[in-house]
Amino acid sequence: MKTIAIIDDDIYISDMLRDLLTRNGYNTLQAYSGTEAVYMLSGNIPDLILLDLMLPGLSGENVLKKINNIPVIVISAKVDVHSKVKLLLDGASDYITKPFDTAELLARIAVQLRKVSVESSKILVFYDITLNTETHEVMVKGNPVRLTKTEFAILKLLMQNPSQVITKSVILDRISLDTLDCVESSLKVHISNIRRKFRKYSETDYIEAVWGIGFKMSEKS
Repeated sequence: MKTIAIIDDDIYISDMLRDLLTRNGYNTLQAYSGTEAVYMLSGNIPDLILLDLMLPGLSGENVLKKINNIPVIVISAKVDVHSKVKLLLDGASDYITKPFDTAELLARIAVQLRKVSVESSKILVFYDITLNTETHEVMVKGNPVRLTKTEFAILKLLMQNPSQVITKSVILDRISLDTLDCVESSLKVHISNIRRKFRKYSETDYIEAVWGIGFKMSEKS
């Protein structure tokens, strides 16, 4: 089941969207300010985000700049073309103006999720690492590396979100469909095994542990 994050300070609209999405088979997350949204996204990776612009604390525009590799549909009362164009250039996937038709919103959500589904089959690249999500081939500096199913699922998730710290609980939840043998006590072992296999071809530590939180792809690579 896909998860959609709703970031809107209007409780009525937020709850309306939550109920609409729940009725249509989606899980939801809710945040009511820009600061709360950033905190929420540090521990969760939704499949899509609905983002209002007029947020207390951190503005919607600034929240957008902190989001990577997650489709964002901006929902705003701003109607001028310049604002729409700027938001799309800054990383928004789509823009819908308030007030909106719920059927149109659901259609736009379906389109964005379909795009993500297609894009997820592409080859992922992070510095010297290449990962093919279809063939499950992993290469480091052109050398094939054989990973277990669990190791591959962990690496794929991290590479799909290269600039984001992913908590241990989120990793375990997101790879649960691919593998059942990974628990919190063994997660560190699986990541150590990935690093060990990569060191045969590179001295770089591509995966960084963020103490007390989780793991991310290392920006020092």
